[in-house]
Amino acid sequence: MDKRLKNLRKTMDREVFAQLKFTESHKKSIREKIKQATHSDEEILIAIMQLLVQEKTGYQLVSLLQSRGILNFKENEGALYVILHRLELKGILTSNWQEDGAKFYQLNKKGCRLLKKVEEQPLSNHMSFKEIFEG
Repeated sequence: MDKRLKNLRKTMDREVFAQLKFTESHKKSIREKIKQATHSDEEILIAIMQLLVQEKTGYQLVSLLQSRGILNFKENEGALYVILHRLELKGILTSNWQEDGAKFYQLNKKGCRLLKKVEEQPLSNHMSFKEIFEG
């Protein structure tokens, strides 16, 4: 198997990557973006709220967050449900059970107003995770 992979890499280098040219600045910017892959609690909360403008299950949320590059819940989906439960207790979202046993979450009017307020602020002034849950 190892030999096949080496041959594949050689073929890819010769056929595909030979046409690609990356400058050092381009390589550097890619490395920096990879390092920035971690997201703050506030960014994660905003992403969750943005996705909950329309009704979704927790499973759908995890998938959509992963597609946004937020991998915090990939190995620990339970942490997402804790956040959803807190948002529900704060009156920011509502949930309902469907006949098939799936629980759906969606921002209510208060949650939509809060999301709009947060999105209008500059990133440096975003409400903290603590402010949303306590305020």
